[in-house]
Amino acid sequence: MSVEIRPLTAGEMGQLGELGGYVYGGSFGDGPDNVVATANLPDWTLCALVNGKLACSFTAIPFTMRANGNAVALAGVSTVGTQPEHRRQGLLRRIQTQAFSDMHDRGQSLAALWASQAAIYQRYGYAMTTVLRSYRVDTTDIGFHDGYWGSGHVERLSVSDAFDVIKSTYIRFVENRICYLHRSKTLWLQNAMEEIEEEGPVHAGVHFDEEGDADGYVIYTLRANKVDHATRGQEIIVRDMAWLSMDSYRSLWEWLKRHDLVGRVSYRTAAVDDPAVELFAEPRLLHSVDHEGLWLRIVDVEGALKDRAYSNDGEITIGLTDDALTPWNNRTIKLEASTGGAHVSSSQSAELNMSAKALASLYSGFRTARQLRAWGLIEGEDRVIDTADRLFASSHAPHCPDHF
Repeated sequence: MSVEIRPLTAGEMGQLGELGGYVYGGSFGDGPDNVVATANLPDWTLCALVNGKLACSFTAIPFTMRANGNAVALAGVSTVGTQPEHRRQGLLRRIQTQAFSDMHDRGQSLAALWASQAAIYQRYGYAMTTVLRSYRVDTTDIGFHDGYWGSGHVERLSVSDAFDVIKSTYIRFVENRICYLHRSKTLWLQNAMEEIEEEGPVHAGVHFDEEGDADGYVIYTLRANKVDHATRGQEIIVRDMAWLSMDSYRSLWEWLKRHDLVGRVSYRTAAVDDPAVELFAEPRLLHSVDHEGLWLRIVDVEGALKDRAYSNDGEITIGLTDDALTPWNNRTIKLEASTGGAHVSSSQSAELNMSAKALASLYSGFRTARQLRAWGLIEGEDRVIDTADRLFASSHAPHCPDHF
C-alpha cells in the first residue's frame, strides 16, 4: 500500500468535494463541485492518498485572529474526513503532525477548528475556548429591567448598501476582543450574510447615534409560518450583532421588539458575556442555552505569546509538558508582558507547568489559571497563579461566531 501525505493538485479537488460530501452527509452539497471543493484552494490542503486515491482530507485556511487588541496568524482547520475503509489507520495523526510543522514554518502560531467530535481533537491538544449562546425569545418578552431603550435610531437597510458601514463597525467592535476573526468578503457571505432559501432574504438594521454616526448593527432574516401562533407566526433569526455603545445594544433590541408579527427571535451565536441576561427584566424568557464553540491549539508558543496583547504588566515562566506533535514547544519560556508589548525568551526553570491544551484555555481567557490548577491541569504557586491570571485576563470573553 502506497501512502502519500501531500497537498492536492487542482485536478484532484473534485475528490475533496466527493469525500467531503460523503463524510458530512451532504451538508455542503454532494459531488465533485460542491462547497467543500470550491471554497478551498489546493494550497490549503494536506491529504493522505492511498494508491493514488484520496483517503483522508484536511485543509488549513489562512485567517487572522484578534488577540485582546493584537492580530495573530491562525490556521483554520476544516474539511477533515476519512474514507471508512481507511479509518483507525493513523492517517489523520500523520497529517496533523505534518500540518503543525507546516503551520509553524508559515508563521501561524495558532490553529482552530469547529469539532465534529471533541474526542478526536482533544488528543491533538485542542481546547474548547469559546461558547455559542443561543436565545429564543418572544418579542412580547423583550424588555429591560430599568425600562431604558437607549438613544439614537435604527434604520433597515439592504446588506449590500450597508456593507461598508457594517464592516467598519465590526472592525471597531472586535478590535480589543479575542478569538474573533478578520472577515474577508467571503467569510461574511458564508456566515452572517449567507443566503439560505428557507430563511428568506438577509436584512440589516443599522443603529445611528444622536450625532448620526453608525455605531451598531444587526443582520437577520425574517420569515412567516415559523411559529405556532395565530397572529405572530413570523420568526427573526439574528445572524450577527455588533455595537460600539450600550445605547446601540439596547436600541437594537428595542428595534427587534417593534416587529409585532414576530413570535420568536432566535439568536444562535451570542457570546457568553452578551449583556442580555443581565439587562432583561425576565432573563429566563430568553431561553438561553450554551453550546460548544471554537477549539484552539497553540502551534508555536513563542509566537503566540509574543503576538498577543496584554492588559497588565508582569513576567512569568511557563514550562510545557512533553508534546510530540509540536516538539519545538518542549522548553521553558519566559514571558515579559506589558501593555506596550511582550518579550519572549528561553528560561531554565518554570514557575508554571502545563500542557499545550491547558495553555490554549489560559491564553484565550476562557479559563483562569486558578480554575485550571484546581482541576489539576496547571502546577504553580499562588503568587504565580495570580500573576498568570492578571496577564491573561481578556477585555471580553473569547468568542467566534464564524464557522469555517
